[in-house]
Amino acid sequence: MLRIAPSILSADFAKLSDEIERIRPETDWLHVDVMDGHFVPNLTIGPPVVAAIRRHTDDLLDCHLMMTNPGEYLEAFAKAGADSCSVHVEVGGTAGLIRAARELGMKVGIAVNPETPIESCEPWLDQVDVVLVMSVHPGFGGQHFMEVSIPKIARVAEIARRDGLDLAIEVDGGIDADTVKLVARAGADTFVAGSAIFGAPDPLAAARAIRSAAAAAYPASIR
Repeated sequence: MLRIAPSILSADFAKLSDEIERIRPETDWLHVDVMDGHFVPNLTIGPPVVAAIRRHTDDLLDCHLMMTNPGEYLEAFAKAGADSCSVHVEVGGTAGLIRAARELGMKVGIAVNPETPIESCEPWLDQVDVVLVMSVHPGFGGQHFMEVSIPKIARVAEIARRDGLDLAIEVDGGIDADTVKLVARAGADTFVAGSAIFGAPDPLAAARAIRSAAAAAYPASIR
């Protein structure tokens, strides 16, 4: 299953429920970028906005916690209605964060920055639901895709096939109808796109184009 996960960071927050409804036919997950102004040089949203979104959609809420201390907020996100929280391997304490998210009844993911070797994630691949490979430096939307992500995706896909893991391989950063072909071909199956969807004249058509391009590129051997 290939999943489109529009990033609400690029949506118009003044009419967020309308923006979400507009793309609903091509939405599998909604990606929520949470930035603390410390782990990354930007500040975005928190549990109150997640709770507000939850009232307007039953889509899976995929929260990407770009935070130095995500463990302090997992319970708040769970109560707000988050279905899944991904924490960065770079902040450490990964085993405890995975355990805490599980105890709160959420799916759990690990995220990895462009400069971090994918080997840092490998000890946890059989314990998580999602691996989020960043194809830009986290912190701001609208950045250009970094091809350094491609071998990382391929490595995770290789391990998942070898070990029979039920693992979503998610990629975030610079994804559009062109770059999605590169990451889908490497084995990614979940695609976060922000400005390429919400910044398009027709966001629904843009999401549909990304899905179509990904489906055409995804390896037949994995289907």
